[in-house]
Amino acid sequence: MKAEEFDAKFDNDEDMTGALLLSRARRPLQDQRRVNVDFPEWMIHSLDREARRLGVTRQSVIKIWLAERLEQAAANHKNVM
Repeated sequence: MKAEEFDAKFDNDEDMTGALLLSRARRPLQDQRRVNVDFPEWMIHSLDREARRLGVTRQSVIKIWLAERLEQAAANHKNVM
């Protein structure tokens, strides 16, 4: 399918999933790397308590909190410049 045809079908709200190679799809900047971090025991207990409260895993809590903090730091950095 040519790009013009693809664009026209997309613009007409047609289902385009058949024209995509979803097995090769990637989300930008979402590649995973494993990182090992040692935390004090009290911090693990606090993380687990928060994870139970939210109904998610400890790893999810850590990822969410780190992402929020990094976004905040980036926003603060932009405001300084």
